Amino acid sequence: MAKITGLGGAFLRADDPKALYAWYEKHLGGASPQGCFAFPNETQRASIAVSFFSRSSNYFPVAQPAMLNFQVDDLDAVLDKLSAAGVAVDPKRDNYDYGRFGWFTDPEGNRVELWQPPD
Repeated sequence: MAKITGLGGAFLRADDPKALYAWYEKHLGGASPQGCFAFPNETQRASIAVSFFSRSSNYFPVAQPAMLNFQVDDLDAVLDKLSAAGVAVDPKRDNYDYGRFGWFTDPEGNRVELWQPPD
């Protein structure tokens, strides 16, 4: 039976795609020569999740149609780096048996989730 085998990517609308791409490269790294962020399978520490939220869910801003989630190897270090660079970082951290979560807001107002899978 034909089936999906994983997440192919995440796509967001942006007022200035080139500037937003450069901002992510500066603060999170990982850019590919093709002008996108590509993550080979060996860089993934855990599975990739696709979740659906009701239109009224407040897990991320209702006006925001999608939210990115990036896997990180050290949640606190990444958020500290972003905060030191003047990025709006949510002080809240969530801890579950499946990992730790934190959030920041990019220059276009998108709330972005970071996930540190358990070791």
